[in-house]
Amino acid sequence: MPNTKSAIRRVRRVKKQTQVNRIRKSKYKTAIKQMETHLKAKDQEKAKKYFSKFQSILMQVAKSGIISKNTVSRKISRISKRISSQ
Repeated sequence: MPNTKSAIRRVRRVKKQTQVNRIRKSKYKTAIKQMETHLKAKDQEKAKKYFSKFQSILMQVAKSGIISKNTVSRKISRISKRISSQ
């Protein structure tokens, strides 16, 4: 249990930030799953349309630091390669 006033405030802040991080991570995972379903269905048009939004979501999450920028870049690169090869 926090004893000082600043520690109490910090606990509140961490709780709020944890919720925000959880929402962002969920958005990231959802975007990846949705792109995977487009690719598995071999729906090239939908995959290409969704790719810009997919890339945007991933970069937003990377910018906030929840997922590493290198991880996001790798995922985007691999997905774009899969889209172009189909």
